[in-house]
Amino acid sequence: MKYCLFLFLTMGLLSLSSCTKDAEQVNNDYVKGKNRFTTLIDGDEREYFVSVPNSYDGNTAFPVVFMLHGTGGDGERFYNISGWKELGEIENIITVFPSSWRYCIKDDGKTKNITKWNITPDCEWYFCRGETGKDDIHFLNTVISELTERFNIDSKRIYLVGFSNGGQMAAKCAIEMGNVLAAVAENAGSFIIDTIYSPVRKLPVLFQVGNEDFGPGVTNPPIELSSFDSLLQTPGNVYYRIKTAHVRNFGLDSIFTISGNNQTVSIADFHSQNSNETNVFKMVFVEGLSHQYPNGKNHWMNGAKVQWEWFKQYTLP
Repeated sequence: MKYCLFLFLTMGLLSLSSCTKDAEQVNNDYVKGKNRFTTLIDGDEREYFVSVPNSYDGNTAFPVVFMLHGTGGDGERFYNISGWKELGEIENIITVFPSSWRYCIKDDGKTKNITKWNITPDCEWYFCRGETGKDDIHFLNTVISELTERFNIDSKRIYLVGFSNGGQMAAKCAIEMGNVLAAVAENAGSFIIDTIYSPVRKLPVLFQVGNEDFGPGVTNPPIELSSFDSLLQTPGNVYYRIKTAHVRNFGLDSIFTISGNNQTVSIADFHSQNSNETNVFKMVFVEGLSHQYPNGKNHWMNGAKVQWEWFKQYTLP
């Protein structure tokens, strides 16, 4: 309890009055539903949006899910369209939607001014002269620290999801933030360069992509789900590259099992070489999904609901 003492004079009479304020109220600078917070990272003001479920009262520790937007997006957009805030209300999850930074970049021979997560060195675009990539790992770790101060969160159940460039950032977080994240889900973006990393912890990782996803704005004939098995064993294609990067960096057995069906999803499961039950990698190939995060309205799959079912079986050791 924090105590305060007021001293005041009224009509020549000295009066003392004391009051108390709960410590919880000191950090009670939030509302149920949508909140926008900012924090200073290396001198830059960074923003993140937080959805607080109506059921939250501070007495029970809530899990946390981060949702990272893609290129050109921001946290508020994915607050509105990803489906995670709605699921948070149902499942009692505090959901967090950070915004990346805007840069001048060179991408496929074109100069662009656009928002990006700093996924270097694992990227095929580069910053314009004079641009310096922001430390997004520092940013996300700071947000976790601030959430811990502001809310009663379950520190063993913090999860992170990313889409497209956010999916690539999720892959980077899987390498560098395994000490605070229980599990990670990469969507339509992951490792693409033949780079070797040393993860802080070999944590559970899920990668999801659609059979009609060939990148933003690119349209090609859909890939048959039945071909997923052979694609993962054929060098050169993007699915093989993503598989190989995870197997190499997380010490996984290259032998995998295929499940699901050829009508909705095909799933490849990879497991640890040393029987570590939490060192797993799951690749999900989704029918009819183009380059978007499925929210149950833009596609038959509710990505948040499906990925939460997978997430909640894992906790931070």
